[in-house]
Amino acid sequence: MRPLRATWARARNLFRNQKLERQIEDELAAHVDLHISDNLRSGMSPAEARRSALLKLGGIEQTKENYRETAGFPTVESVAQDLRFALRMLRKSPGLATVAILTLALGIGANTAIFTVFYGVLLRPLPFPKPEQMVQLHEVNDRGGQPNFSDPNFEDVQAKNHSLQAIAEYNLGPEVISVGDVSFRPITSAVSRDFPRVMGVQPMLGRGFSPEEQHFNAAPVAIVSYSFWKQILGGSQDLSSFHLKIGGRPAAVVGIMPPGFRFPGNADLWVPREIYERYPSRTAHNWQVIARLADGIDIARARPDLSTIARSLKQQYGQDTSMTDVAIESLHSAMTGNVRLGLVVLLIASVFFLLIACSNVVNLMLAQAAARQQELSIRAALGAGAGRLLRQFVTESLVLSLIGGAFGVAAAFWGLTGLLRLAPATLPRLEEVSINVPVLLFSFGIVVLIAVAVGMGCAWKSLSVSPENALNEGSRLQGAAPRRQMALRVMIAVQLVTVMVLLVGAGLMGRSLVRVLSVDPGFTVGNALTMELDLPNDVNPARRVQLLNELFTRLRSLPGVEQVGGGRLLPLFSGSRADGSFVVMNPGQISPRMRDLIQRSLEGSLDSDPVLLKEFSDFFEELFRDREHMGDADYRVVSQGYFETLRIPVLKGRLFEDRDTPDSQSVAVISDSLAQQKWPDHDPLGQTIEFGNMDGDPRLLMVVGVVGDVRESSLEAAPRPVIYVDYRQRPQTVSEFSFVIRNSGVPVPVFSAAREIVRDLDPRLVPRFNSLAHIYSGSLDARRFSLTLVAIFSAAALLLAMAGIYGVNAYSVAQRTGEIGVRTALGASASEIMTMILKQAVFTALAAIIVGILASAALTRLSQSLLFEVSPVDPVTFSAVTIFLLFAVVLASWLPARRATRIDPMIALRYQ
Repeated sequence: MRPLRATWARARNLFRNQKLERQIEDELAAHVDLHISDNLRSGMSPAEARRSALLKLGGIEQTKENYRETAGFPTVESVAQDLRFALRMLRKSPGLATVAILTLALGIGANTAIFTVFYGVLLRPLPFPKPEQMVQLHEVNDRGGQPNFSDPNFEDVQAKNHSLQAIAEYNLGPEVISVGDVSFRPITSAVSRDFPRVMGVQPMLGRGFSPEEQHFNAAPVAIVSYSFWKQILGGSQDLSSFHLKIGGRPAAVVGIMPPGFRFPGNADLWVPREIYERYPSRTAHNWQVIARLADGIDIARARPDLSTIARSLKQQYGQDTSMTDVAIESLHSAMTGNVRLGLVVLLIASVFFLLIACSNVVNLMLAQAAARQQELSIRAALGAGAGRLLRQFVTESLVLSLIGGAFGVAAAFWGLTGLLRLAPATLPRLEEVSINVPVLLFSFGIVVLIAVAVGMGCAWKSLSVSPENALNEGSRLQGAAPRRQMALRVMIAVQLVTVMVLLVGAGLMGRSLVRVLSVDPGFTVGNALTMELDLPNDVNPARRVQLLNELFTRLRSLPGVEQVGGGRLLPLFSGSRADGSFVVMNPGQISPRMRDLIQRSLEGSLDSDPVLLKEFSDFFEELFRDREHMGDADYRVVSQGYFETLRIPVLKGRLFEDRDTPDSQSVAVISDSLAQQKWPDHDPLGQTIEFGNMDGDPRLLMVVGVVGDVRESSLEAAPRPVIYVDYRQRPQTVSEFSFVIRNSGVPVPVFSAAREIVRDLDPRLVPRFNSLAHIYSGSLDARRFSLTLVAIFSAAALLLAMAGIYGVNAYSVAQRTGEIGVRTALGASASEIMTMILKQAVFTALAAIIVGILASAALTRLSQSLLFEVSPVDPVTFSAVTIFLLFAVVLASWLPARRATRIDPMIALRYQ
């Protein structure tokens, strides 16, 4: 029924348009007849009377056109006429049309691909109910740092706030999950009781966690993601049929999350946080915290409420808590804040590239308009008004833009795949990046904007020439030509300014990458393989030590293996790095009674006596109030051979040895930065440290060695003070372990042999292999991603600009053929002609470069955080780009200039 109605509506509109046309013709005929009658009465002959009447009306067709414009047309027929004419013009100049379409496709495709990532990561709302209410919280310490929450501080904020309707703790990380005899390592998140209320999401199948499942040491249960349920568990509706093991312990599946829900990170399993131990220390920053604002409360109103709670806790607990305030930001900002500036820079670069592409298309259309000047002037003389000609120009550019946009969007589909492959794994929300309706609307908006801008620019330039001058033979060499050439050179100058900004940005990023690569990480990368293991949770620390000892023994016996070491977390590995406060103290400060309490705490018998436990706790609380002897450092659990395998230099003392057993004096190796910070004028060897808040072991650590600083988290972050301990003496926190194997042969046999060793010792363990060189390279992925894209845009923009320069100079030489012929006839040499052409191009480039330097200096300051040890106005980069751009301009202008030197004076004068 609807197609019939649509057909009838089109037929009715067409009938109305034809009826209106007949009315116009009838009215004009009536006016002509009246004028003819008047002329006949005045004594004119019939022929003279008709001619005079037509002249008085100004031409039938022109009058019709004016009437249509006044009456609010264009009609369907006139629009169709414009489209047919536009397509005819494209067929008439296929070369120009092809270049313009490909240029626009390149610019629109690049913008669409980048905007797709930009929208998916930064603009697309989070896929949760009322995402604007979701916030991330962090503690704020007196140094302005923002660590995770401790359990007691979280509980106090949860109980005392008046601005949050729900607040929850969570963490995440890989966990070994067994389904039958097959083991997997999905991302698993432990979440506290209010997590479903914060997220506003409930399981689509099954249920959430019940109260009896949310207490310490409860039997583990799990909620799994939709994809894990479908792909790993087979998608059965009977949840009781699933038998999982989490960390070696049987776990029931109680619920399935809706499709697409994977928060936090790309989690596939969620378990109750309450089944794990609660840490009473207010400086044990173990948990990330999210919350949902109460209805009618925004972040600005919630911030004072949370700050008041933090200040009261600081006043109440003093040195027992490091929290002085609470940082609050939207969850969306927390997830994307680290990548926002980089994506904005890429989007700006793609917009600049599009501007260059549009400038080239304008130059092409202006050149075409110059060739059509007589045609346009004839149309104007025959009655086509400025609005009519403007509409024709916009229609032609719209046809070009639509075709180019269609190719551009098609290219964006292809380019997006490559873009996502280049993107670093740390880029958030990549799974949500796709070309969707908002992206297509953005592309369509670009197409329309280009069409209007290009069409109006060409129309304005073409209509600025009067029809009389345009129709006058030879006028194309006079008057309008210099103005048109000036307009083209202005467009070229704009392109060069844009290219200058892009090249400077790429140069600064490139120099930053070179600086990062020149940083000494503190260890040697080459010929080092890595193996990561998640150790079983169902074995005691002593069994873990035994397992690791056996692994080290067997790995060191493999053919081709030179050295083996390891640690809980290797340098440049992603993961949470343990850090905290320690106290420098004398063993004499510990009384015999306190030594007895320490021994009882190690045996686990202290927990049964509340009085002794309080005495023990009070002693260490008082100890950590001594700010003069306190310090902050990272805590690293490593093995014997760790420093030798990574080639970390020993500066003083010794490393871990066979004599460092669980029953011997606990020892530590410290980094050079810690030694300089804490003992600048003393020997650190023999000093004793209390760092038991990191692993629950209150025994003092004696410093036996000092090693070089290592850049642990990234090459760009300054080395932090580190205290290293031996896993054989401090195995409490070793839930995962990474081995470094330095070999002299091919890595594949080592990997296969190591996998067999692990399988033989514990079939539940799932090793993950890599190389230290690959990890080192991966740490630069984000910087390499931005540099690669900006460099691609810069190179493509430079090529487009050079093509534009070549075209403008070739057009200029063609327009000045007669002038060049005269100069040659009067004795000008070929070198003088070439210098004249090149000088004009260089002057245009110098003016553009000056503006480009100012624009680059302003814009690069905004992206200073993306640079590393490079000034945003680095003179080396600016000088190199200036010289390179001048060379490119001369190169693009050389061929037209060379052609100008070969113009035959006789042919040129005959042409004139």
